[in-house]
Amino acid sequence: MADDGVLIGKADHPEVLRLDRANRHGLVAGATGTGKTVTLQILAQGLSDAGVPVFAADVKGDLSGISQAGTPNEKMLARAQSMGLTLNPVAAPTIFWDLFGEEGHPIRATVSEMGPLLIARMLELNDVQEGVLTVVFRAADEEGLLLLDLKDLQAALTYAAENAKDLGQRYGNISPATVATIQRKLLMLEEQGGANLFGEPALALSDIMRTDGSGRGYISLLAADKLIAAPRLYATFLLWLLSELFEELPEVGDPEKPRLAFFFDEAHLLFRDAPKALLEKVEQVVRLIRSKGVGVYFVTQNPADIPEVVLGQLGNRVQHALRAYTPVDQKGLRAAAQSFRPNPAFDTAETIQALGVGEALVSVLDERGAPTVVAKTLIRPPVSRLGPVTPAERQAVMGASPVRDLYDEVRDRESAYEMLQRKVAPPEPAPGREPERRAPAPRASNRQGMGEAFAKSMLRTLGSQVGREIMRGILGGLAGSTRTRRRRY
Repeated sequence: MADDGVLIGKADHPEVLRLDRANRHGLVAGATGTGKTVTLQILAQGLSDAGVPVFAADVKGDLSGISQAGTPNEKMLARAQSMGLTLNPVAAPTIFWDLFGEEGHPIRATVSEMGPLLIARMLELNDVQEGVLTVVFRAADEEGLLLLDLKDLQAALTYAAENAKDLGQRYGNISPATVATIQRKLLMLEEQGGANLFGEPALALSDIMRTDGSGRGYISLLAADKLIAAPRLYATFLLWLLSELFEELPEVGDPEKPRLAFFFDEAHLLFRDAPKALLEKVEQVVRLIRSKGVGVYFVTQNPADIPEVVLGQLGNRVQHALRAYTPVDQKGLRAAAQSFRPNPAFDTAETIQALGVGEALVSVLDERGAPTVVAKTLIRPPVSRLGPVTPAERQAVMGASPVRDLYDEVRDRESAYEMLQRKVAPPEPAPGREPERRAPAPRASNRQGMGEAFAKSMLRTLGSQVGREIMRGILGGLAGSTRTRRRRY
């Protein structure tokens, strides 16, 4: 780490992310396999060494190696030597988290904390369905119904459908068919594992903003290799976490170093098909959260994946190689090149395409807050392990975790589900009085006794004989009548 920041790499001079500008957000972009994960690892560990806690999603599992000391190979040692660096392998203090509770401590939020807007995004609801969901939240709040987990929300939706007429007079029309659609989508979310997200104990923000005994910031890694299979769930959870930080942290202005650095990998998933209201929320959070001392770093393949209004807020940029095989790729390449302050020594667009693995174009904010001239930079090698941890190593890190045992057991206190269950339950008997007991009704059976079968057989036989005689008489009468009419005419 540099004295006043995080050393990213070396061009004709060291490229350093200044700590007092690290809350101005950033971007790490590049095609698959060009070195984005290594850059993320360097930034995360450098910030941790400076006492800044870090939260990052580990999409492929490769970032977990940051919890172990590295073993530099000859190529890494040669690169370090060319930069005048000495590699001292060291692990970063790490806390593993996992929505499913398999590869890290469980991480949860309550339904009320998530709110109707983000849950509507998670469920892919249309405007009408989102409106009904908002009404359900409002009604639950006014009637004192705690919405903590999915069964609470399902119970509240059922209550709204059964009382649609009364609630409709206060809040507007509630269609039971719309409620049923939302419930089906909740079931689909549950099948994807979304039920694990909701409940208690909910995540305390202080637990992702910890420092260890030596003053280094803990790196909180969210295991996302399985979660990424449900992209809406992944993106919505991370956006909720950002929103919670924005709403709960006090204003600090521009601190000497961030209170937290937040890395949003696969950032394009946040913006894909996002409704206008959600994009406005993201823009608001990114624009204002820096004054809370939080730096947000988006990691994606192409800067074009991020809306311009958000991209304009990202002052620190590391651009790895891009390929431009299609017209869409070429448009993204031009946009990436034009976002940098040009360097007269080279053509930015051509250089982006020619970058090798471990090389990047870097532009960071200087002491005045202005972006530096873009520089072709050799990214420094990390001091922690490149690659994933073993299951045994992961368990060892979790066993020494400062949040061990805080989140492992689910707490299910009385909430909307239990309260609504009591409303439909039969009244309890008065104290000292035995409840009235009714004799059980005889159980219906499809099996017949011998006597019953014989009686039914006789009735069918007699019925058949009588029926034949009656029909014979009717038909005979009709035939006779016809013959009579024929004789008359």
